Order: sequence, then structure tokens, then C-alpha cells
Amino acid sequence: MSFLFLMTILLFVSAGLNGQVTVTGKVIDKDTQEPLIGAAIVVEGTSKGTVTNLNGSFELPVEQKQQTLLFKYLGYGDHKETINPGNDGLDMGTISMKSNVVGLNEVLVLTSFARDKETPVALSTIQPATIDEKLGSLEFPQILKSTPSVYATRGSGGFGDSRIYLRGFDTNNIGVLINGVPVNDMENGRVYWSNWSGLSDVTKTMQVQRGLGASKLALSSVGGTINILTNSTDVAKGGSFYSAVGNNGYRKQSVNASTGLMENNWSVSLMGTHTYGDGYINGTSFDAWTYFMNVSKIINDQHRISFTAFGAPQWHNQRGTASKIQAYRDDPDGIRRNLSYGIRDGKIYGGGYGYNEYHKPQLSLNHYWNIDKNTIISTALYASVSQGGGRRVDGENGDWLNIDYDTGEPTNITLQTPDGLLDFEEAARRNGESLTGSKAFVGMSVNQHQWYGLLSTMNKELGNINITGGFDGRYYIGEHYKEITDLLGGEYFLDDESINRPESTPLKEGDKYAYHNDGVVAWGGLFGQMEYVGANYSAFLTASVSQKSYQRIDYFQYEPDNQKSDWVNFTPWSVKLGANYNATEEHNFFVNGGYFTRAPYFSTIFLNYTNEINDGAKYEKVLSFDVGYGFSLPNFSAKINGYWTNWQDKGLVRSFNNETANIPGINALHTGIESEIFWKPIPELYIKGMFSWGDWTWEDDIDFSLFDDNNDLIDSYSAYIGGVHVGNSAQITSALRVDYEIFPGLKLGADVNYYGKNYAEFDPTNRTKENEKTDSWQLPDYNTVDMNLKYDFNIGSLDASLYGKVNNLLNTEYIADARDGDKHNAETALVYYGFGTTWSTGLKIKF
Repeated sequence: MSFLFLMTILLFVSAGLNGQVTVTGKVIDKDTQEPLIGAAIVVEGTSKGTVTNLNGSFELPVEQKQQTLLFKYLGYGDHKETINPGNDGLDMGTISMKSNVVGLNEVLVLTSFARDKETPVALSTIQPATIDEKLGSLEFPQILKSTPSVYATRGSGGFGDSRIYLRGFDTNNIGVLINGVPVNDMENGRVYWSNWSGLSDVTKTMQVQRGLGASKLALSSVGGTINILTNSTDVAKGGSFYSAVGNNGYRKQSVNASTGLMENNWSVSLMGTHTYGDGYINGTSFDAWTYFMNVSKIINDQHRISFTAFGAPQWHNQRGTASKIQAYRDDPDGIRRNLSYGIRDGKIYGGGYGYNEYHKPQLSLNHYWNIDKNTIISTALYASVSQGGGRRVDGENGDWLNIDYDTGEPTNITLQTPDGLLDFEEAARRNGESLTGSKAFVGMSVNQHQWYGLLSTMNKELGNINITGGFDGRYYIGEHYKEITDLLGGEYFLDDESINRPESTPLKEGDKYAYHNDGVVAWGGLFGQMEYVGANYSAFLTASVSQKSYQRIDYFQYEPDNQKSDWVNFTPWSVKLGANYNATEEHNFFVNGGYFTRAPYFSTIFLNYTNEINDGAKYEKVLSFDVGYGFSLPNFSAKINGYWTNWQDKGLVRSFNNETANIPGINALHTGIESEIFWKPIPELYIKGMFSWGDWTWEDDIDFSLFDDNNDLIDSYSAYIGGVHVGNSAQITSALRVDYEIFPGLKLGADVNYYGKNYAEFDPTNRTKENEKTDSWQLPDYNTVDMNLKYDFNIGSLDASLYGKVNNLLNTEYIADARDGDKHNAETALVYYGFGTTWSTGLKIKF
């Protein structure tokens, strides 16, 4: 089998060499005359091509006949040249390409977009074609699953409930930027991907900067930065329509259109998408919309403005908890098992942690001011006002319709129908007979916010030196409360949690209960960078300092004149530096390092959900280094890098009988090696490989003490975690991607992914017994195979593409996520299985 495959490759190679000559040239920006590094040159109608090197030059073997070359580069209009090379080949001289995006250069400055062989960071860039061909019906973060040190899964399986880890760190510790604007939650640092479910439809390019990254902002980028650039206003006039179907009732329709740059220097781009389906996991139906608008105006040679509005309102039913492995085996539904829903009024109705709805629009007004050819000021004024939350079952008998989070099973008195679903109708019958109101009802845990920000960056070129400085200001109010949405047949609910209303006040649907508080966060930061970019050397030094302030407002536990806490202030700072050396056009080396402090998160400051301030909370500290090497030829390139990240004083607290202890000195060490290769042995064949190995461990055992309000010692404890591996992410990953053009217009691709050395999630502060100083349960290693197909053709005068995607082609059964049990083994762990075989197919027509 291997011999036949090798012979086939050799035959293709020898066939490709017959009658070939070499075409050379150089590609530059038409306006700036700067070389375009990494521009793609393709023989039209084939996949034969190459990319430009460090000075914009290229060499391309072609057949000795008349043909058309297509030049492509991110943010630039396609350029075509018809050639007819002679026996000695052809020197095309200089090819000029013009940007087709209003304010692209300014956007790249604002977003800290990194360039290979110039910016000294470990990076991977995902282009729109990869998203179109490889994503299919997967969640947006999963497009990164073949990126070194990335572990992305569907989580509990609901639409938008996926999660992503980078170098062993979750989104609390990954900086996520959309068009340069940070989107990590201001209170807890998380990114909820269901809020951004439509990003794949509007992404122009996506870049993962592993480690400290190139961003100049004071981000919590312990693991890295995910930098997403959305579509802007293209000069080209036109649009497209896309329609797709898939497994379990998956449907998607999308349309976009652009006016192009009109004679009055205005341009408008619009996009809308509707995605819905039943979900692979039982009871996880969903309905999601996406809208996008960009309006830009070139005022004159110096000033441009751009307004962008983007949002993805959605609702989706969820799976509320994981289960034990044996429970899946005993369930007729197998890995699709879901106990978190029932039927109400003929529709699927999620119970405890069984439903989510959210809408988080982001509006941004950008002004680009080209003061002169060497000075640019880019300013973004943005806002996000969100609404939504998750459904919860509450009440005196809320366990009628809840699943035990710690066991994954119903309690003894949970109401279930004969087929195992939550019995909402029986709960409604019992509530209707109650003389004291609803004993179990459905509420919405609301977490909505108002977020306003100003981000302004100035870039000045002084020969080979670029100086950048700017201001990052943010103001955030997060509102948190529970609201009754369905009394389930009862007339009212009695809740005494608020001291600001009479006891036993009957509450109706729409009333708030349990808690109501606001988290207020104010942020002001300054950042600066000095960068040198020479022919063979580049280096940067970046520093930032911020003022982060917290205030908590509680409307239930405090009277009106005492509801606001004092402001709590922190001043985190960071410094990063790095250098890249291009020894030759083929070899480059880079090194970077940095140190930053991070303010504790909101929940660490205010203890036990009160306005009581935790005076013992410390800054977290991160020290990190990367070193890397790159090798590149016209049709082959390879990268390898190593990293060392020391996370000190991780901000953890633990509660004991309503008293809380800070746990100081929790340190973790993440080290590893990452590598990528890209190879095009023949024009029709593209191969990409990736391997990453990590060793992520907690460093030391910890001793800590618990004190009461009078600072008297209650007790002393220990956390035995020294040398124990960090959980919840695969520490060994590898991937192989093969794309082959069978004939012009028809391309077939395959992706093989492997994950190993993955330990179940656990809370390190719970390891209080020395005999528990052991790794959590290690999940079985697994690999999956995905296939994709793309066929380009014409419908009359219109270009069209047909896409097909099959995920987990071999229907491999594997555990993707796990939470450790009390015996640290497979029998006691709670797990989520990965999806079996899924598929989607779609048609895109361009006009």
C-alpha cells in the first residue's frame, strides 16, 4: 500500500516536470511600492502555484504554453497576467497589486496583525478558503483544531457550547480580539462562543499567536492570542448566496453583497445568515441568526471612516451535565444521552442548565487618519449591549426537574416520563394543586451587560524604526439576576432573598428572585512599542500599564443607601520583547520573552457573592519565553519552536462553611515544543503537518490558613498538587492535512487529528489529602479522520462552488471531555463523548 502510494506520487512528480520552464517576478503594493511577502501566484484553473519570498520575489515552474497567472494576497484585489513563456522561461518584472479594502493598512496596525519571518512570535494564520472548505457544520473554534497546542471540542454538545484551550490555558487566559477590539468578559475573562456563533460567516482571516503574542494591549494572553479580522468593505462589487444542509436537520442560508467603492467614495457591505437544526445530541435543537454591516467613506487622502455592526442572536437547548461512562453504555441513546430536557406544549423544553439564549451585538466606529506617509492614527469607538441568559429550574422542589451535577444522574424524586424525559406536565399538575404557590418553576439566570470602549493607536515610521503608542479605555456594567419565566402551572412563588420588599411577597412571571447585582469594571490603559524592521533583522519592545477598578452593586442584600461597594483598584503592567533574524531567504530564527502582572478577577475580589472585599487577593504573575526556527523553500516550509511559561500566584479562593480562604503560591509550569510543515511536492498536492508536545504541571504543594472576620485562625489546610499534571486539555496533539486537486476545479481533502496525554479536569484546591497527590484520570488517546470536497463550476455567467464535509468519517468513539471522580479512574469520571460521524453539504453562488 505504501509502495503504491509512493510510486503514484513519483509518477505525478515526473509528469509535472515534462515541458516546464520557470517564470520569475516580484510583487509589490501599488501605492507604497513595498514588497508583498507571501502573495500567492496560481496558474488559473489549476492548483499549481507558489508564494513570494521575503523581498516579494517568486519562481514558478509552468508549462511552455499560453496561460493565465492569478495573483492573490489578503486585502488586495485579484490580479491576472496572461503569459506565453519561451524556451528560457520568462521574467515578468514587477507586478503591482492594489488594496481592495478601505483602510486595510490602518486596520492591520490597529489589530497587531503579525507577519511571518518578521514578527518574532509563534503564529498560525487561517485563511477564508480554509474556513470555507474545512469548517462545514463544526463550531467556529474547531477550525483551529489542527493548530499546534490547540485543543478544541464541542463541550457538552449544544450549539455554541464549544470550548478551546491553547497551551493548556482556557479562554480566561487567551486574549481574543475581533478587529483589534478585546472581547474577553470584563468580569471573568471568559469568551462564550455561542455569543459569536456567526463569526465564521464574516471572518476574512484568523491568526493564532501562541504565547505572549504581538498585541500591544494589556491582555491576559498567558496561552496566546486569537486575532480575528472580519470582512471589511471591498472595492469589488458583488456578493454571494450560500445554502447548506446536514445531519440532524441542520440547515443554513447566507447572503452577502457589496456595492464596491462608489463614485462618491462610499461603500457598503451587508451579510445575513440563518442557521438552525435539531442538534446531534438529543434535545439540543437551536436557531441562530447572524447579521453584519460595514459602511465606509473615503473622505480624502488623509481621512477614512468605517462603521461596522455585527451580531448573532441565538437560542439553543443544552445538555446540563456529563454522565459516567457506564451510564452512556446502559442508555439506548448511547453517546447522545441527555437527561436535561422534556416536552412542554409539544416542544422540547430544557430544564436545569438546559437552555440558553443570547444576543451580543458589537458596534464599532473607526477613524483612520493618515497624517503623512509615515504617520497613521487609528481610532475605534465601540459598544456592546447584550441581553440573555440560561434557563434554570428552581424552587423548594426544584430537584423534581434537575440533574445532580456531581453525579450526572437524577435525584431519587426527579419527575421523569416513561421514556426518561423530564416530566414538566406532572410538575405543573402538582404545582396546580399546591396551596402555597409553585414548588418548582423555571427561571432565567440573566447575565447581560453594557460595554463601551475607546481604542486609539498612533504609528510613526522613522526609517527602519516603527514607534507605536496608544490608549485603551473600557467601561463595563454587568447585570446579574434571576427572573421567573414559567411558574409551571402555579400562581406565584414566595422568595425572601431581597430585604427591600416585604417577606413572602408573591412573585409572578417576570419578577426577579434569588439575587440581583451589578458588576462594574472601569479600565484605562496606555501602551507603547518600538519596532525595528530591517532587511535581515527585526525586533520589538512593548510595554503597557493599566488601571483596573471594580465595584459591586447589590440590590437584594443591602438597603438603597448602602448598595454600592467601595472601588477596588489594581495597576497591572506588562513588558515584552523579541527579535527575528533572517539568516538567509531560507532560514530564520526568533526569540521572545515577557513578564506581566494581572489583576484578580471580579469573583475573587468580592467574597461569597456579597460586597465584602477580599483584601488578601494578589496579582497573578506570568513569565514566558519562546524560541523558534523556520526553514522555507518555494514549495516547502517548516517551523519549530519551544516555550516555557511560568504562571505564579494563580488567583484561587476556597470556601469552607461560608468562610473563604485565599490560597497563595499556586504556581504552574507549562513547557513544550511545537512544529508545523507545509509541502507542495507537485502543483496539485498540498500537505500540512503539525505536532505539539507539552508538559503542564502544578509546581508545589500549598499550605494555607482560614481566618474568620476577626482575623482569628479557624484552621490550616494543604493542597497536595506538586508535580500533578494540569487537566482538561490534550498535552500531545498532531495533525496531517492532505488536499489534492483531482482535476481543475475539483479538490478533495483529508484531515487526521490525534490527541493524547489528556487528564480529566479537577479543582487543585480540593486535593487536601496527601494520598490524593496523583494525576487525575487520563483519558484514552484518540484520533479522528475528516474529509472535505470542493467543486468549482459555472452556472451561466456566475461562479459557483459545491462544498461537502464529513467529520469523524470512521465514526470513532472517543471521550473528548472529562471531570475527575473521587477515585481518579474511568469508573468515577463524568465525561462527554465526542460526536460520531456528521456531515454537511452546501452550494455557494457568486454574483
